[in-house]
Amino acid sequence: MAFLAIDVGNTRLKWALFDQARPGASVLAHGVEFLDHIHRLADTQWAALPPPAHMLGCCVAAHPVRRSVEEQMEELWAVPAHWVVASAGEAGVSNGYDHPSRLGADRWVAMIGARHRMLAGGPPRPLVVVMVGTAVTVEAVDQHGRFLGGLILPGHGIMLRALMSGTAGLHVPTGEVREFPTNTSDALTSGGTFAIAGAIERMVRHLRERCGMEPVCYMTGGAGWKMAPHIPVPFELVETLIFDGLLVIAASRRGG
Repeated sequence: MAFLAIDVGNTRLKWALFDQARPGASVLAHGVEFLDHIHRLADTQWAALPPPAHMLGCCVAAHPVRRSVEEQMEELWAVPAHWVVASAGEAGVSNGYDHPSRLGADRWVAMIGARHRMLAGGPPRPLVVVMVGTAVTVEAVDQHGRFLGGLILPGHGIMLRALMSGTAGLHVPTGEVREFPTNTSDALTSGGTFAIAGAIERMVRHLRERCGMEPVCYMTGGAGWKMAPHIPVPFELVETLIFDGLLVIAASRRGG
């Protein structure tokens, strides 16, 4: 019973076809497509796939993008599209957001995936879940599985574009991360990197003080590898955290 998991971000769509809808399922196929080209998925990446029995996805892009994905599915398979919307609680995680349904689906799914991953490896501990992409999110989940709150800040690209648009003559190539930058390119790259690293470090400290335990930190997202060398706290880089969460949710909803 193949299961199609889809993660639609701000710039790219990532998908994976699993042999079943449960944690630990084997990947049959996977791929990535930029949002500008998702209209051709049925003719390219998905054309030769075996029909999935069901699908679950999370989408943070605008409704027309989600509809385009659904149209590609309809062209190939008689499989309804199901999209995760954050709720008051699911799969062992409770939602402390002021308005739970307004929490980004990708943030919610990543937290559920991280919680399951942590419990599979040991006793319950607090979690800091970091996603590094077009935007950066830093979430705090306590040892009981309650989402306490999170930070949202611009990713590297948005930071640089904001500075370039708001500062006369500031158009320089991407630099290197340096402790003491001595040119503008390095100063910009280092500033953005250390701003993100500082937000992560601050959240780890807040959660440690709140829970009286050392948190587990997971990082994911397309730009996670860029940040990895500069994170000041122990962490695990997990590229599949969204898919992990979708598998957990799918299994929970199906009683698995």
